[in-house]
Amino acid sequence: MDMAKGEKLKSGAERRGRPRKRAEQQRALETRGAILDAAIAEFAARGFEGASIRAIADRLGLQHPLITYHYRSKDILWRAAAEHAFAQIREGWDTSAPENSDLPPLARLREEYTTLFRYTVAFPEFHRFMRQEAMSGSPRLKWVAETVLAPLLERLIPQIVAAQKQGLLPLVDPILFHYMMVSLTTTLAGFGPEMQMTSALSAKSPRVVEAYWRLVDETVFGKYAQELPARIKEAGKR
Repeated sequence: MDMAKGEKLKSGAERRGRPRKRAEQQRALETRGAILDAAIAEFAARGFEGASIRAIADRLGLQHPLITYHYRSKDILWRAAAEHAFAQIREGWDTSAPENSDLPPLARLREEYTTLFRYTVAFPEFHRFMRQEAMSGSPRLKWVAETVLAPLLERLIPQIVAAQKQGLLPLVDPILFHYMMVSLTTTLAGFGPEMQMTSALSAKSPRVVEAYWRLVDETVFGKYAQELPARIKEAGKR
């Protein structure tokens, strides 16, 4: 076989191999994502001390060593899970309210907190995952505050300050406004089971979800909603 023909065969094999490699990489990403979502649910239900990698594997029907192959310890897995959750929230922000857009500060905040709300409704375990650490005051809470939350606050706080300077938000410490909004965005995730017992309203019902967020939107942003672009008004209805 001459050299040209050999190179042609090699090139063809490489082209056929690339889709397989991409498919394998995609499967690996999906597996890691599933592991991290299951880890959040397990840590949310049992706390860090009560959770186990074996129980997380059981949630997925996987062998225990597959998880330890990706994440060598429970602490590494917890941190990866926290980064995974906040990365999804940040991706949502970058889609609905990119920092290089021409949205005014209040409109951007409205989009960002709407995105956070939608995430906690879709994945209520995330709120419980964070509450487990907040109640225990663990070293993991300090780590997530410094490593994950600080960059998010660096994005939100200047927007809150700018909206306050425009007279569009109350003049309070911006961090107080932020955590008020965090509380509002996680109400259904935190109180959904209790709410259903006391009123028969389900936090999983699209009608309840939309009604609740419309209430928050009108209470916090309603005074200024008419000043926001129509496409921003629609964001609260998605």
